[in-house]
Amino acid sequence: MIPENLKYMESHEWTRQEGDIATIGISDYAQSEIQDIVYVELPEVGTELTQKTEFGVIESVKAAFDLYAPVSGEVIAVNESLLDAPEQVNESPYDDGWMLKIRMTDSAELDALLDADSYQAHIEAEHA
Repeated sequence: MIPENLKYMESHEWTRQEGDIATIGISDYAQSEIQDIVYVELPEVGTELTQKTEFGVIESVKAAFDLYAPVSGEVIAVNESLLDAPEQVNESPYDDGWMLKIRMTDSAELDALLDADSYQAHIEAEHA
């Protein structure tokens, strides 16, 4: 199931907006494709990110994948628990497995992201 209250990138990151704060993670679809996540590399608090630029890396037992920022802004929090328990991304990608929080510089960037229906169509197109 794809949560309706989030916005998505084609590269499978999600964003939850709360005022000018964006919480970011990867979708359930992405974690199921990556499978056994063993390592997550995240930026430091205070890092300035630009929309669609790389912010980190996620690794499984098979491969590593770059992570991309859905919005621009300053990293104000990272999920430190993922350093010791990266499997939380597999177990709870939309809750305990969140990756970072950004204070957005332009919330209008969210308009460029996919809604749940468009993201579902994107996943289906990838497998067509």
